[in-house]
Amino acid sequence: MIFPDIPLSKLISFVEEDSQFGDITSNAVIEPQSCTAVVSTRQHVVLAGIAECVRLSEWYGLSIKKSGADGTPYMAGDVILEIYGSAHTILLLERTLLNILGRMSGIATQTRTLQDVVRSINPKCKITATRKTAPGLRLMDKKAAMIGGADPHRFSLSDAVLIKDNHRVLVRVDEAVRRARSAGAYHRIEAEADTIDDALMIAEAGADIILLDNMAPAEVEQTLVLLKEKGVRDKVVIEVSGGITGENLASYAPLAIDRISMGSLTHSITNADFSLDIMKQA
Repeated sequence: MIFPDIPLSKLISFVEEDSQFGDITSNAVIEPQSCTAVVSTRQHVVLAGIAECVRLSEWYGLSIKKSGADGTPYMAGDVILEIYGSAHTILLLERTLLNILGRMSGIATQTRTLQDVVRSINPKCKITATRKTAPGLRLMDKKAAMIGGADPHRFSLSDAVLIKDNHRVLVRVDEAVRRARSAGAYHRIEAEADTIDDALMIAEAGADIILLDNMAPAEVEQTLVLLKEKGVRDKVVIEVSGGITGENLASYAPLAIDRISMGSLTHSITNADFSLDIMKQA
């Protein structure tokens, strides 16, 4: 899988946000000197964000002596990054590097855990991320979920058509699908269904993906049966969404579905725990 690059300007802006008038503590108490810093994980993680940390460190003139790999599992105590250079610069970047690693690895670790649960039950099904991301951090959150094994879903409103409940208030869903199809041939069309009848209407209107929203597993199963009876099941991708968490994931995974969309991958994050320790030069 090819992961998107986070713009360097975005990474630099994180440092600038944290040091609008410089690092007044380090500037006041530390003499200019070189040192090595070691970044370690304090817990089991699926690493994500290391590529961003390396790029940011090198931009600020630091040298990378050792680097871990995104997507690789590491155990508590493992060293995942060694940096050499100006102590002032390392201290300037410290919190930004740890924030990037903590958030992205937290997302990747949780995602990998949940994807493994689904894969063990239904190898053909994949979990997907959503647009429920922190403002300004969309690309980072999506990339972290991808590193953890999820499908990123839409990155923005411009990627694909997704006809949701508020669209359906203003236009009937089958008509919305037809309008979307006539608007252009280069985007996939997905439509949300709250009921079994809606799902059939969407499939017969020619959508590519049906999003079964807030349906209990039994209702999802009934929908799949109806779509198969009508000869349209194989013409659409079936995605389920709405209130799906680690606690109830295993009740959806056995169903003959293609995608399980989980906002919790990016809106309910537990940061992974990393430390940065400076080693004074002899």
